[in-house]
Amino acid sequence: MYGKMKEFLCNTITEIKEAGLYKEERLIESAQQAAITVKGKEVLNFCANNYLGLSNHPRVIKAAKEMIDRRGYGMSSVRFICGTQDIHKELESAISAYFHTEDTILYAACFDANGGIFEPLLGEEDAIISDSLNHASIIDGVRLCKAKRYRYANADMKDLEKCLQEAQAQRFRIIVTDGVFSMDGNVAPMDKICDLADKYSALVMVDECHSAGVVGKTGHGVNEQFNTYGRIDIVTGTLGKSFGGAIGGFTTGHKEIIELLRQRSRPYLFSNSIPPAVVGASLEVFKILKENDALHEKLVENVTYFRTKMLEAGFDIKPTQSAICAVMLYNAKLSQQYAARLLEEGIYVTGFYYPVVPKDQARIRVQLSAGHDKIHLDKCIDAFIKVGKELAILK
Repeated sequence: MYGKMKEFLCNTITEIKEAGLYKEERLIESAQQAAITVKGKEVLNFCANNYLGLSNHPRVIKAAKEMIDRRGYGMSSVRFICGTQDIHKELESAISAYFHTEDTILYAACFDANGGIFEPLLGEEDAIISDSLNHASIIDGVRLCKAKRYRYANADMKDLEKCLQEAQAQRFRIIVTDGVFSMDGNVAPMDKICDLADKYSALVMVDECHSAGVVGKTGHGVNEQFNTYGRIDIVTGTLGKSFGGAIGGFTTGHKEIIELLRQRSRPYLFSNSIPPAVVGASLEVFKILKENDALHEKLVENVTYFRTKMLEAGFDIKPTQSAICAVMLYNAKLSQQYAARLLEEGIYVTGFYYPVVPKDQARIRVQLSAGHDKIHLDKCIDAFIKVGKELAILK
């Protein structure tokens, strides 16, 4: 039987390559940081989610090593059997304090957090109202639930209100949105979303993966930016981006919601708990962020500088309120060609194209970090300009 399937798979892969949509993986031969090694050459990394530059921070590494000595390497169990250590509860408390919520539940990844939240809480008589640009993990989580589904245009409050009006027939309604949309870098208008939720009696859930540590006066996410503390019912997020860049996700919010998730959320019940080293490192991350706002302030400075210089150079960049700068190229093959030439110039970026983004919306997504210095930013900008002129993107 596999002979027929193999032929189908090979044909499909060939079609992907011919369409210019094949994804290559480049090997990094160093730690994740601003300057990395690829094929023996040092290049600058501008496509990691390492927003606060903590992925290779000495204090974070030290904390991970010390926690291995104290609590071991792995848990070999799920939480409710024998996979819960005191440090897991300590980390959940630290996350709750950071987001000003009542309780938190840890997952192996935010993909699991989003995949495991809807089915335990909602049924056929309920409604999920989801932003059209929400992350794939939210989309998959919604698919696992029998609630009626509504979809509104990205950050379009008129369309959202229309969906809410239609959903009045359902028992419970929940509005679900990314805090920062990962491909465009725009921020969901959480204050307006909460106003509509109040008007039409709906819950609000936000995925803070790309917004926590990035937006808000001190980088505490969309709740801080829009002063919606107490108005957002559920927050999901990751430890794999701003908060150290390893693995691990979480859901935080009302204590009753978290309590039920502990009883019925399948990714939580049937996955090993987060290893002690990740917990120890994450605890240190939240200590660092509590001490001062220096890393967030540097990130904001870097984003402002980079975006200003790129616009002055003539690049087409999506409006952004985050650390994501989408340099629009519109052509899939061109985005790959551009990224390949940039790598030759010492800049590691990735071209994004369908199906990751809509057709004819190909781009290079540049992600800024507090780990970048001005010399890094200038080298990246100069390389973009040089290649842009070569490929006739710039005059």
